Formats: sequence, C-alpha cells, structure tokens
Amino acid sequence: MKTKTNKKSKDYRSIVRNSREHRLLALKAANQAKRVLPIFEKENPKDKRPSEAVEALGEWAHGKRELEMTKVRKLSLGSHAAARKAKTDAARFAARAAGQAVATWHVPNHALAVPVYALKAIAASKDKPLKNKK
Repeated sequence: MKTKTNKKSKDYRSIVRNSREHRLLALKAANQAKRVLPIFEKENPKDKRPSEAVEALGEWAHGKRELEMTKVRKLSLGSHAAARKAKTDAARFAARAAGQAVATWHVPNHALAVPVYALKAIAASKDKPLKNKK
C-alpha cells in the first residue's frame, strides 16, 4: 500500500533544516563533540567513525556538504557502535557526543545531549580538559 506524503510538509522540513539557526546549532554541537574526540581517539586511534560524523556535520553546517537521512543515520549509528566497543567510559561518552551531534541534522533536539556527553567524557577522563585542535 502506497502512502501519500504531504509535499508541503516535506518542503517545510527542508527549509527548517537548512535554516541559519539549524546550521548554527549543528555547528555548536559539532564543535562540542570535536573538543572531546581526542579522548576517544587516544584509546581507539584506528576507529574514525566518530570523527567522520563530526566532520560531516561541521561541513554541512558551513554549507560545504549536503547530507541525507541515510548518511546521517549511518554516521550516527556508527558513532554509537564505536561507543559500545570503547573500553573506558571517557571514550564511550566522547563517541556518544559525536553520534548525538550528527543526529542534530535530522532532529535539532539531539544537540542538547552533546554537551552532556562531552562533560561526562571530560569528567571520566583522567586527563585535564582538552583544548580544540586547530
């Protein structure tokens, strides 16, 4: 059975998704997750899934890349899978921050979880809070 889609509703979501506010929120989420990525990468240097998710979101927020739901889902779920394989809570929380950040593309409220996971990653880490890499 074929379901009807409301084209007007779909167009509205596209406008909202590409709004300046949504991109700014996504950029903030990407930057917060990026701050704690070194915690994950120190433990899992070969697993690039969380960093790929954060990078993709940042590029989209800057208008340098287009994303679609299938790609965002893969990036987010990949980050959460990386979190499940992490050995320490700090690395796990850092990967979850990345997964929530990229999910902001689809649902802006996911951005609310990013600073929580980032702070949990910092608190669980034995290192001092990390500064952004430039």
